[in-house]
Amino acid sequence: MRAAALWFPDWPVQAARLESGDELREPIAIAAQHRVKVCSHAARQVGIRRGMRVRNAQAAAPELTVIDDNPDRDGRMFASLAASFDEVAASVEVVRPGLVVVDVEAAGRFHGTEDKALEMLIDAASRRGIDTQVGAADEIATALIAARASQVVPPGGSAAFLAAQPLGVLVAEEALAADMDTVKALGQLGISTLGELAKLPPNAVTTRFGTKGMRMHRIASAAPDRRVAPELPVEDLAVAITPEDPIERVDAAAFAARALAASLHERLKATGRNCLRLKVVAELGDGTRVERVWRTREALTEAATADRVRWQLDGWLTSLRSAQGGQDGQDGQDGQGGAITSLILEPLEFAAPEPVGELWADGASTDTARRVVERVQSQLGIDAVLQPRLVGGRGVAERVQMVPFGEEPEDVDRQSWPGAILAPLPARLGGGIDHPASRIMLIDASGAPVIVTAEALLNAEPYGLAWGEKRYLVTGWAGPWPVDADWWTQTDLPAGRVARMQVIGREGGEDGDATGWLLVWSRRSWRVEAVY
Repeated sequence: MRAAALWFPDWPVQAARLESGDELREPIAIAAQHRVKVCSHAARQVGIRRGMRVRNAQAAAPELTVIDDNPDRDGRMFASLAASFDEVAASVEVVRPGLVVVDVEAAGRFHGTEDKALEMLIDAASRRGIDTQVGAADEIATALIAARASQVVPPGGSAAFLAAQPLGVLVAEEALAADMDTVKALGQLGISTLGELAKLPPNAVTTRFGTKGMRMHRIASAAPDRRVAPELPVEDLAVAITPEDPIERVDAAAFAARALAASLHERLKATGRNCLRLKVVAELGDGTRVERVWRTREALTEAATADRVRWQLDGWLTSLRSAQGGQDGQDGQDGQGGAITSLILEPLEFAAPEPVGELWADGASTDTARRVVERVQSQLGIDAVLQPRLVGGRGVAERVQMVPFGEEPEDVDRQSWPGAILAPLPARLGGGIDHPASRIMLIDASGAPVIVTAEALLNAEPYGLAWGEKRYLVTGWAGPWPVDADWWTQTDLPAGRVARMQVIGREGGEDGDATGWLLVWSRRSWRVEAVY
């Protein structure tokens, strides 16, 4: 197979140009949440970069044209542009707004040569003010990388081409679905190119980085990829809608897109599968049937499906209005020739959901856990979910402070704490020194209680320890250490003079299992602060 990728750099900027009729003044920046999301080449030449605050960008270039981010505009304009490729190639997939892949082998056989097909694809995308870069290779992933370098990789040359590519190209193109943290980790291990990544043993990469690492290794190794828009026998899970009134307006298209996306994902949920490749089919009032295939590496969510359907319908409606050109219904169909009378969504490729186990298990998704926590906080309040953070302190409990989940922790107080408990620290905190389970009794060999005197000394040598219904033989101890806990210390200890002591005991006698405690002497009784 030979695949071609057509990449439209900085597509949101180009979409804004198309919508305005190429009347925007350079430099141009697309802004989201007061930061530059995308900028044009002219903007980069004057020092503007992605992620920069808008006010800083305007200070660097007062003539900067700032436009609000609008994903609907980007998708709508690209859906109209992608229709141009249907005249050149039969197998066309839209990966995302600004990126499309084509089966250039089949197109080359039809038009004579691959070079001729690529030339015709570029001509089909030609618009005033629109830039296009094309790449071709034996694999779709390699073609996506080649498009960013405007290079046609010869048959069989993918491995040699990828070997010299920097590791960062994996995250430069979001359609490759490479994990940023994994790329950073590989960089810290000294891997700087895709060739170096391909030389690593696949089993070692999979063991260390899981499925994310395996996917990146396959891209770097030029592993065989799927075909563009292959005809696969799949279960019929298509959903369709025939509105009472033909769809002529964008708002009606958006409503239909949401309804169909919800119906489709209900069917997918019942079968336990996700959709990776979706065909959108529309029937027009004059009997014409149009269709477009959208493809993603990550499973489509209901919202992502609705967005793509809405973009495609909006693009078709815009093209239909332009084609009619003021005929005002004189099309033989009572004005409905340019309207959508029926809409079908057909999933073409499926993937089983990745098992993530329990919410906080090792395989769980961090994003999933965060969404669950944020939903709980929205219903019960921000203080309903807390997370621990380290702070300064002499004891153990006072070194951990609970703050609402999602809050940025302050810098840890790293000053020295004379008299602090030395490492290794206990593994488990108790429920607090006022908790009933923290009560503990320490006795000497005669059975008399062991206490701390006014001089911060033990009145007798510890021999036994009672904690609830369990009895322990004391085999070692250290301390006590006096602690002056006053109101300004912000600790969990009661105000006044207290002492700490470490104790090791064996349950039932010398041959029993050993346990270590950090005890607190307060209010003339022993309490468990933490357990080793």
